[in-house]
Amino acid sequence: MNLLRSATTVGGYTMMSRVLGFVRELLIAALLGTGPVADAFYAAFRFPNLFRRLFAEGAFNSAFVPLFAKELEGGGKAQAQAFASQVLSFLVVTLLALSALAEIFMPFLVKWIIAPGFAEDPEKFDLTVLLTRVMFPYLLFMSLVAMLSGVLNSFGRFAAAAFAPVILNIVIISTLVGAWVFGLISQTQIGTLMSWAVCVSGGLQLILLCVAVERTDFSIGFARPRLTTNVKRLLILAVPAAMAGGITQINLLIGQIIASQKAGAIATLQYADRIYQLPLGVVGIAIGVALLPDVSRRLRADDLEGVHNSQNRALELSMLLTVPAAVGLMALPLPVVQVLFERGHFTSADTAATASALIAFAIGLPAFVMIKVFSPGFFAREDTRTPMIFAAISVAVNVAGSLLLFPLYAQTGIALATTAAGWVNAILLGATLAHRRHYRPDQRLLKKLPWLLAAAMVMGGVLMAAMTWGIQVFQSDLNILIRLAALVGLIGLGAGVYFIICHVSGAARLSELKASFKAR
Repeated sequence: MNLLRSATTVGGYTMMSRVLGFVRELLIAALLGTGPVADAFYAAFRFPNLFRRLFAEGAFNSAFVPLFAKELEGGGKAQAQAFASQVLSFLVVTLLALSALAEIFMPFLVKWIIAPGFAEDPEKFDLTVLLTRVMFPYLLFMSLVAMLSGVLNSFGRFAAAAFAPVILNIVIISTLVGAWVFGLISQTQIGTLMSWAVCVSGGLQLILLCVAVERTDFSIGFARPRLTTNVKRLLILAVPAAMAGGITQINLLIGQIIASQKAGAIATLQYADRIYQLPLGVVGIAIGVALLPDVSRRLRADDLEGVHNSQNRALELSMLLTVPAAVGLMALPLPVVQVLFERGHFTSADTAATASALIAFAIGLPAFVMIKVFSPGFFAREDTRTPMIFAAISVAVNVAGSLLLFPLYAQTGIALATTAAGWVNAILLGATLAHRRHYRPDQRLLKKLPWLLAAAMVMGGVLMAAMTWGIQVFQSDLNILIRLAALVGLIGLGAGVYFIICHVSGAARLSELKASFKAR
């Protein structure tokens, strides 16, 4: 399997999903702004979406893929099918029971876990309970989608699983456009329709993955649910993997709980999160998903040099793309937020608040991506306990930081705490891999990283200088297309400066990328 090619497949579809996600957020911002319905919808969506990201973006696969690959290699197709059927049956029964309990006790979940601060606003609280109940079946669908994705990824097929999130955005966008066309001006109606759209999209994604698995000539049946030895082993690995692999999302949920004390804070964090999730999804998640089966295969073949090389090239590629993205977001937060969101119910005050949170998230972007690169080094060795311990430390840092900074800096303080937690987690993961001699940076990486950082710093300086001349464009009432063109021009200028310096310095050459893409 070619790591870069697989990551490109995942990244390409993730890019499509993120772009459509931007369109979705543009429509929501225009129709709902940062008002109470937006707060309620995002609070309700965070809970099932947390599980989507925990499962669909690698945590479940971190436990499932190595075990499934072992069954496939050791016992052949029949044994792998039996294992997959056992897992499927156990998941369905467990999640149906969990969903039933959640639907019954949803008011308690909202009051104590999802958004405690909403209890002081009965109307917002009741709406959040309703929307969460409507969306909760999405958790069941995404859990099954994640398992089928693990099967496909083990066979080196990434396209269908990577495309599945696109369906979510298509369904929500269609719903919002339909609401606008048919004149649904009630924000509560719009929020309710979006919640149903989330639930429906989960069913459609599950259908897509079922069809994709059938096309691999690998059938999964439904067996009598039993807690077999293999299922127990999966649970032992999956629970800590879910916490470790989805730590960024867990920290965001904690931030939401604290942010619920301030009106509009949850929506503001969501809009900032949507922007920095673009490079995180396209780069970090794509590389992490592709890296795990690659490292697992190399470990089974006792190819330790290949493991080190895969990790180094993954880190090199991820930093090549992530560092300039982080610096660019820190240099251009206001124009990015203004062009994307400032219209309709989204005001200039909302822009300032979102831009401030975006800067804080951008500082942590390289760390969030490094977590995705370092984690497969543990998961491929069936070690989910160590990342879980580091994740727990990260959560403690986030909770302490959020409680300390929220009274001073509101939602920006929560974003800063999330960033600090990300850096702590990334450093612990990387240092432990190096200490165990499971990872060592090679000379190529050590030579290139300083040049990548220098190129990004120069790019940031150029962008900030350009903004002193072009700030009037973004603060004016010029047509949105003109402001969009100006923003694209600034991004193009920054990218041009960055990649020219990288090419001249040897930090990144097109010939090397082409060679990596072709190599196996």
